[in-house]
Amino acid sequence: MNNQSMGSLTGLLYGALIVYLGGWFLDKWGGNFSLLLFVLTLVSFAYWLAERLHFKPAREAAASRLESQAQARRAELGRRGIDQVDGDVAAAKREALAQPWWLDWTAGLFPVILTVFLLRSFLVEPFKIPSGSMIPTLQIGDLILVNKYHYGIRLPVINKKVVANHEPRRGDVVVFRYPLNPGIDYIKRVVGVPGDEVAWLSQRLVINGQPVPVEPRDEYFDDEINRYAPQFTEKLGSVEHRILVDPNRPAFVRPMADFSAFRDRCRYSAEGVVCSVPPGHYFTMGDNRDNSQDSRFWGFVPDENIVGKAFFVWMNLGNLGRIGSFE
Repeated sequence: MNNQSMGSLTGLLYGALIVYLGGWFLDKWGGNFSLLLFVLTLVSFAYWLAERLHFKPAREAAASRLESQAQARRAELGRRGIDQVDGDVAAAKREALAQPWWLDWTAGLFPVILTVFLLRSFLVEPFKIPSGSMIPTLQIGDLILVNKYHYGIRLPVINKKVVANHEPRRGDVVVFRYPLNPGIDYIKRVVGVPGDEVAWLSQRLVINGQPVPVEPRDEYFDDEINRYAPQFTEKLGSVEHRILVDPNRPAFVRPMADFSAFRDRCRYSAEGVVCSVPPGHYFTMGDNRDNSQDSRFWGFVPDENIVGKAFFVWMNLGNLGRIGSFE
């Protein structure tokens, strides 16, 4: 294909990308950033390979022909006794060697896109806290980093684990694909691991028959609702973290209609819910216990849905004091 055809094709690809991102931004359809980044990596690699194997050699050959033609012309004029030759061969060569825009914006971006793809897929991934379910540990608008290799190395897009590492532990804050809609990422705290019996009864967390230790703290002022809330320190294994929970609030939990996988492992009553965590699954809860849609309502998180371990707030535009690590 010639430069004009490749320019038109690249323009169409960029147009499709803009339409896709625009519809995603306007909530016209859902998006999958991992898949998009994978496709961009493949497309830019195809352009990069074509540049190295075809387009760049073709431009260099054209520049070489210009030089050869200029030398032949100078030699012919020299035989005729003419020493001064018009024409700027150097400028013509620079123009012949110049990379067209459609390669600048494809092959030229491949190293950057590849680096982002590898970092995001295997090392760390940024994530924005969209709701208040993890208050007071995480605030709405916190921009956090997620460790992608802590729980093992997974293949991008399909999320299949190929190298095992640590297993999620009680107290870990994890990002995972929402079991009822894997296109949405959730963030919660692991409170139950495979084989555990997890109970939420009378506003208290009980694991394997043992109430999880809690200590009262000063009330927490929630800026979002302009109200104080009872606050406690909870200890899950070696992890101490703060939670919000009203001990006087009814503990009744109504399961979601879509909760079907391993639904028989949970027993609901007026006091709350008791669940037995199946193999390869985890029970998660938000730290804002009275305002969190979590495993109490929609069930267990499969291991294959886990994205990584959240560990650091790298930015909050409304409060720079939020930057730092957390438990």
